[in-house]
Amino acid sequence: MYPIERVEALNPEVTRMVVRAPEIAKKIKPGQFIMLRIDEHGERIPLTMNDCDAQAGTVTIVFQAVGATTMRLANMKAGDALLDFVGPLGNPTELAGARRACVIGGGLGTAIAYPQAKWLYEQGCEVDVITGFRNADLILFEDEINASSTRQIVMTDDGSNGNKGLVTQALQQRIDEGANYDLVLAVGPVIMMKFVAATTKPYGIKTLVSMNPLMIDGTGMCGGCRVKVGDEYLHACVDGPDFDGHLVDFDDAMRRGVMYRSFESAARDAAAGRIASEGRDCGCASARGDRKGA
Repeated sequence: MYPIERVEALNPEVTRMVVRAPEIAKKIKPGQFIMLRIDEHGERIPLTMNDCDAQAGTVTIVFQAVGATTMRLANMKAGDALLDFVGPLGNPTELAGARRACVIGGGLGTAIAYPQAKWLYEQGCEVDVITGFRNADLILFEDEINASSTRQIVMTDDGSNGNKGLVTQALQQRIDEGANYDLVLAVGPVIMMKFVAATTKPYGIKTLVSMNPLMIDGTGMCGGCRVKVGDEYLHACVDGPDFDGHLVDFDDAMRRGVMYRSFESAARDAAAGRIASEGRDCGCASARGDRKGA
C-alpha cells in the first residue's frame, strides 16, 4: 500500500496529491510517469510526475477529475492509501545540453511542464515558460514557475489575467524578439502541441512534445498508446512519452483520442452517480474513464 500524505485542491478542477513511494522517488525524473490503482476493484491509470522528494520519499501527482478513477481519487484524503503505485515508467525527457529553452504548458499540461522547466533552470539553462489557460481562475503553478524560470508568460483565452491570446502567439513573439531557443518543449492538448510544432518548424528549433494518449498497462504490451512518428508507429509508454514534434502525426493522434469518448462518458456518469448516492468512492472498473495526464 502507498499512503497518501497530502491532498490539495489547486483550483475547482485540479487536485495535487503527495504519495509516499520511497523507491520511486529515488529514481523518477522529469517526463516519467507512474501507473496507479486505487484498490482491487479499480482500473489502472497513468499520471505523470509533477514533483518528487527523494529525501522524504514522496512523489507528487496532479490530476483533473474528468473520469471514473480520477473522480474517486479526488475524494480521497490524507491517511488513505493506494493499492498500486508503479514506476518510474517511460523515458525521462531529453533535456541535457539545452542552454536556452522555452517550456510551454497548456492547461493541466503545466503540471508536467513545471518539473521540466525546474530541472533546466537548476542546470543553468535560460528558461522561458509560456502557459495557457481558459481564464485566470484556472492558472496553475504561477509562483513555482516564477521561482524556476528566467521569464514566465501566462496567456488566457478570455484575457481575464490581462494577457489575452494563445501560447503560440507568445512563442512567435519571443522568437521574433530574438530568443534564439535551442529547445522548445510543449505539454498540453494535442491541437496546441500541433501548432507549437508548426510555429518552430520554419526556424529548425528542436521541439519535443509530450504525447499522452490512452494507456492501459504502461509497458507496451497492449498497444493502446500507439503514436505515429514519421513513417512508424511507436508506443508512447515505452518509446516516449516525448517525441520530435516535427515528426508526430497530430491528426492521427486526435482521431485516436476520441475513439473511446462514449465509454469514458459512461464511466464518468456512473462514478458521479454512485459517489452522489452513496457518499463514498465508487468501484467503476469496466470502462476506461481517464487518459494519461499530469
